[in-house]
This record gives sequence, structure tokens and C-alpha cells, in this order.
Amino acid sequence: MEAETESAGEVLIVTGMSGAGRSTVANALEDLDWYVVDNLPPQMLKPLLELSELAQGAVPRVAVVVDVRGRELFARLPEVTRALRDGRSVRLLFLDASDDVLVRRFEAVRRPHPLQQRGTIIDGIERERRLLAPVRESADVIIDTSGYNIHDLTTRVGELFSAEGAARHTLTVLSFGFKYGLPPDADLVADMRFLPNPFWVEELRAQTGEDPEVRDYVLAQPGAHEFLDAYAHALTPVLEGYQRENKRHSTIAVGCTGGKHRSVAMAVELAERLATTPGVAVSVTHRDLGRE
Repeated sequence: MEAETESAGEVLIVTGMSGAGRSTVANALEDLDWYVVDNLPPQMLKPLLELSELAQGAVPRVAVVVDVRGRELFARLPEVTRALRDGRSVRLLFLDASDDVLVRRFEAVRRPHPLQQRGTIIDGIERERRLLAPVRESADVIIDTSGYNIHDLTTRVGELFSAEGAARHTLTVLSFGFKYGLPPDADLVADMRFLPNPFWVEELRAQTGEDPEVRDYVLAQPGAHEFLDAYAHALTPVLEGYQRENKRHSTIAVGCTGGKHRSVAMAVELAERLATTPGVAVSVTHRDLGRE
């Protein structure tokens, strides 16, 4: 039993009132690298978790979204949750919102409440509250989303369920050559053609910006370090803003004529400066390196 407990990963059961934000939470958890399963009958929780254990750590964090669409099956959720907590790290997240907010949300999307039947939206909400009362009482975390928009809720999920030390934003610094076209997925583009081109230096022509001789040549040019320092400084509030707005990924493209010398060297240097930004994981990609 002890060995089984050690192999079991973290489990989060997400449930709550219809219209309180389960889909938003599921998407936010996926962005945080949780393995998310939506609308799973409670009776299937144990087999799912047994399969995740057989993966031997490949699926360390599993989130399961359960709701009243299961009707009779849903009634067994408290019982199933108690059984799962024997030997596992299982938490139950309950999403709630005030009746008037839930009514407005259902009216906005023009869909009936799943328990509305032939009554009104508020009838369905009242039925659901009665059904969920024992589940709410057993919840480890309750989030009232009444005053939240999508971004607020996503931020709150990140605060509660991010892995310790996990980056909130992934940044790719991409070098490229203008003659091959702009990268279509770039959020920002910087032009390094203000620097002398090592292509015209015979002993550097066959090398790339990854070679020390080319890198040193590029960084020795007037304006190179000044640009890197100023651009990294200017990007700091941008990256902080991306995190506040829950923008999970961005690409900064650094270009020169052929994408072989200046852009490569400057992209690497820029990435090193930006790697110190809190909450940001930085990687470097050279799109056109190796092209003739």
C-alpha cells in the first residue's frame, strides 16, 4: 500500500454549479500541464487513476471535471471521493456563484440550465444547489466566481494550482531572415539590419551567429549592447502584462537579412537577458539557420 501511495500522482476533482466556470478552469488547468478529463462519471474516477498510476509518473497531475449531467451517477461523488482519498493526494474544487449571476450567464448564452426541465432557469439552479449541498460541504477549495471574468478566474486557478516554481509564461526568441519572410506567429519583431553584416567579412561568411567569432564581431558593433539593454528593459512590463492577462505563450522575432549571423547572435543575447524575468521560461529557436 505504501509503494502504491508513492506512485500515485496529484488528483483534483473539479465540480460546482453549472455556469460557474468549469470550462474556464479546465482550460486553465490544461495550460498548467494538468491532464484534464471532462464530464467523467464519478464511478470512472478510480479506473482512470489506476491507469494514470500505470503510466509510472508520465501523468503526475490529473484533473477530473464532474458535473450534474451525470444525474444519478453524480449523487455518488462524495462517496467516491472519500474512497479515493485513501492513499492518494485528492482535492475537491467547488465552483460557485450567486443565483442572479448564474441566471445572467445562462441568459447570455441562451441555453437552458441542465436541471431546468420545464421550469425556469432559477428552478434548475435551486435543484442543483440542493443536489450539490453535500459535495460543497466536503470541498477542499471553494471559489465564488460571481465577480470574476474569464481572466480573473484563470489567474486564480494559476495561483492555486500551478506547480511550485512553474513559469506562467513561455517565451520563444526566434531568429529569422527577412528575405525568407516574416514569421507569421511573431508577437513582436526586432530588426538587426542596423548592424554591419558579418557576411561581408570573408573569414566570417561561412560561420554563423552561434560561433564565438561572429558573436564577438556583432556585439562589438556600436549600438549592439545599447539595443539589447534597452529592448530587454522595454520588454519587462510587456512580459509582466502578458502574465497578468494570462497570455501563456509569445514569440519575439529577431531578424537580419539571411537569418544566419546578426539575428542569431542577438537572439541568443536577448534571451539571456530576458531569462531573468520572473515567471517567464525562455527558449531560443533559429528558423533560417542552415539555409543557403
